Amino acid sequence: MHPALLMFIAARHVEQRVLAALREAGHDLTLAQARLLARVPEDGIRLTQLAESAQVTKQTAGFLVDQVEKAGYVERVPDPTDARARLVMVGPRGRQAQKVARTIERRIEREWAEHLGPDRLRLVTDALSDLRQITDPFL
Repeated sequence: MHPALLMFIAARHVEQRVLAALREAGHDLTLAQARLLARVPEDGIRLTQLAESAQVTKQTAGFLVDQVEKAGYVERVPDPTDARARLVMVGPRGRQAQKVARTIERRIEREWAEHLGPDRLRLVTDALSDLRQITDPFL
């Protein structure tokens, strides 16, 4: 099986577990909303950059941001570097959701370390970090 497919399967597993934990904690986010929210950095991001990062159109990103903004997961604030622009920032409810997501991500990492052993997990993590240098255009 191609390594990229194996990475996709593992990533999809994490995504599904995180989404289930979010729903269990009362965060009724769709997969598209959660994926978008995961791309909002602590210091905020412009909608056009968010759309590019999520690989969706600006209209789709705007639609999703509208939805998660109404639910309190993000806020739009003036961009301090450009008075004409606005930043999408993680809001209070978004921070609550991030805490839930980080908790389940740490749990999964512990499970993987138990299954693979810490040395093999470190090798996988190091190899994927090295691959990121040639695969992640948003580095």
